[in-house]
Amino acid sequence: MLVHELRHPIVLAPLAGGPSTPALAAAVCEAGGLGFLAAGYLDADALRADIHALRELTQAPCGVNVFVPGSAEVDEKAVRVYVERLRARESGRYGVEPGEPRFDDDDWDGKLRVLADEKVSVVSFTFGCPSSEVISSLAAVGSEVWVTVTDLAEARIAHAAGAGALVLQGSEAGGHRASFVDRDGAEQLGILALTRLVARTIELPLIAAGGLGDGRAVEAVLAAGAAAAQVGTAFLRAPEAGTHPAHKAALAAETPTALTRAFTGRLARGLVNRFLVDHSSAAPCAYPHVHHATAPIRAAARRAGDSDGFNLWAGQAHALAEERPAAEIVATLASTAA
Repeated sequence: MLVHELRHPIVLAPLAGGPSTPALAAAVCEAGGLGFLAAGYLDADALRADIHALRELTQAPCGVNVFVPGSAEVDEKAVRVYVERLRARESGRYGVEPGEPRFDDDDWDGKLRVLADEKVSVVSFTFGCPSSEVISSLAAVGSEVWVTVTDLAEARIAHAAGAGALVLQGSEAGGHRASFVDRDGAEQLGILALTRLVARTIELPLIAAGGLGDGRAVEAVLAAGAAAAQVGTAFLRAPEAGTHPAHKAALAAETPTALTRAFTGRLARGLVNRFLVDHSSAAPCAYPHVHHATAPIRAAARRAGDSDGFNLWAGQAHALAEERPAAEIVATLASTAA
């Protein structure tokens, strides 16, 4: 498995929605870790372009992360009520109307065709487990298939489907929860507990993620049984990342994080800001419908540099993130993981 061949046991989290860039992925690869591109929110042509751009920068193995489509069935009345709430409370502030809530599969089939053509080293999946047929077809072209899980039941499903490795996402992680089903009341396991539960039960390489902001945290998950650490928030302030400047600045403060569906309709961890506080209690479980509804508002807030109006995804250890080149971040994480 590729994860055992890395010079440093550091895997870049995909960071969909802006921070992911070919330059960031390449810098992590060149520094001895495993860089990842986020396919989420891109169409197939844009994904192919990013893969080609990455290969112009490095010949090292790299990965691509893909969102598994969920269910189109949502509480449509609850979504309509939420859209009207956004119109009443946000449209005047930013001068834009909410978007049209809708389901889409994030160009699932198109991206699978691109990945079959491009034969990237690793394809990882989030928000669910692909079918065993999808996994075997990617393995047939030489790609390792990793599946992101948040509990032992999901780990067993992914193992049975043929996953070659498991990415374990602890509750400390920033961004969307990778749960196969987004539901209220699900136990939120921390990364050390999750790693030990899965390591005891399933014999697959494990990549641990969630709140791993420095080398000592990386050392802890390696000691717990992980083969590598997947790190995201620690790279958000790197110059190679596409993180919005207002987001980068917010990460430097000791602001608390919280789980919310306010921005996308799917549970995700971000820095507490006005939008999160105002709308979390009203947001329905409806992804990607809410994502499309809030998109124009979030875009307007970004244009205005208003960090209170868009999602500031961040893990619980975000205060440890430093504004340094990605290669230095990899080196520091690896050197202090004694």
